[in-house]
Amino acid sequence: MAEPDGVEEIEQTGEIVERVAAIDIAKASGMVCVRTPHEDKPGKRVQRVFNTLATSGAILEAADHLICQGVTRVVMEATSTYWKSFFLLLESRGLECRPVNARDVKNVPGRPKTDKLDAIRLAKLAERGMLRPSFPPPKPIRELRDFTRARAVMTHERTRHKQRTEKLLEDAQIKLSTVISDIFGVSGRAMLEAMIAGGRSPKALADLAHGTIKAGPAALAQALTGRFEEHHAFMCRMPPDTVDYLSIQIDKLTARITTRLAGPSTTEDDDGPGQGTLMPITDVERLDEIPGIGPNTAQVILAEIGLDMSVFPTAGHLVSWAKLSPRTIRSGGKNTSGPTGKGNPWLRGALGEAAISAARTDTFLRARHRRIVKRRGHMKALVAVARSILVSVWHLMNNPIARYRELGPDYHTRNLDPTRKTRDLIRQLKALGHDVTLAPATA
Repeated sequence: MAEPDGVEEIEQTGEIVERVAAIDIAKASGMVCVRTPHEDKPGKRVQRVFNTLATSGAILEAADHLICQGVTRVVMEATSTYWKSFFLLLESRGLECRPVNARDVKNVPGRPKTDKLDAIRLAKLAERGMLRPSFPPPKPIRELRDFTRARAVMTHERTRHKQRTEKLLEDAQIKLSTVISDIFGVSGRAMLEAMIAGGRSPKALADLAHGTIKAGPAALAQALTGRFEEHHAFMCRMPPDTVDYLSIQIDKLTARITTRLAGPSTTEDDDGPGQGTLMPITDVERLDEIPGIGPNTAQVILAEIGLDMSVFPTAGHLVSWAKLSPRTIRSGGKNTSGPTGKGNPWLRGALGEAAISAARTDTFLRARHRRIVKRRGHMKALVAVARSILVSVWHLMNNPIARYRELGPDYHTRNLDPTRKTRDLIRQLKALGHDVTLAPATA
């Protein structure tokens, strides 16, 4: 008989949460199931199920009813954005609210599925403590998230309008984007405004270019030769106006985000052994020291993970929550790794951009990317770099006086085991058909 992997003592309890409520949320209503102990029969449970509207008054009325029943915990399935009204209003009444992932409360296949049965199943799982709550950040972080996510949406929309302008120019046989990297730069915008105003001479339009343009006047004139007609001018007028409007809104959001994160933290600037001096520095500035992370990316990361790292006991917990670590699958004595999962799209997008930028720098992160990309591929290497960045973020946020220290691109070379490297090189040479004989090097 095989020995067990380990013996663990588990305390078996009947009902972990005595008074619990669960809500199956829809767009216009919510099915509430309340489970409480029976007053006359010890060990028995009383279950009440009722439907409530998703309006503010109805939710507050349901909250008062739950308080009268002595409910201590309310669990709800995080359905789209419909759960937010229930969460915020019930939380304002002092109830402990826990949104949970819909994947964790999925009903057993083959059984009937109704809103009532879903609410009952959710309540039974919640009272036994079998559900892991999601991460609803505090109100200041939720407001910061609204700002950063709105900025990301507007930035994406601004890019779409820029691309639409480029398509209109291509339709008019104007190849401006082939000679200018940014058609909305100073030179490109001047040429575009001149064409909209009625200018058609390629030479006159090429003379509007500033000295930073690498293309010569002849190449510019050739690219500006086309059939730019009146309806093209009318259509090209709208995207630049929209781009200007979105740029103003993005600047307003950035100013508001910067103000929210402007609170300084105390950190130690080490000038030598025992020569540390205290200086004020913001969390954004500390994260900005990590290769690949800029001020905007740092703001997005802080808005998504929050400022309090106590909700993530270790860096591994944060990485797992962000879905940047492969899922372990063990069956039949075989260990395999599954996909990382979807995770937070706003956080993953910011970390992905940071990883791409870090892979182009002469730093430790680039060396890590180059080591992994040879055997695992580009995408997995980027995920690994993003994971390393997030681990650094956790340590910086967990320790208010910590600062990022670059390990250097030669970190792996400096800490390489010579015996292991020699063995690997010999094995590679033998695989190529060579006989290897080692001799000690002369002094």
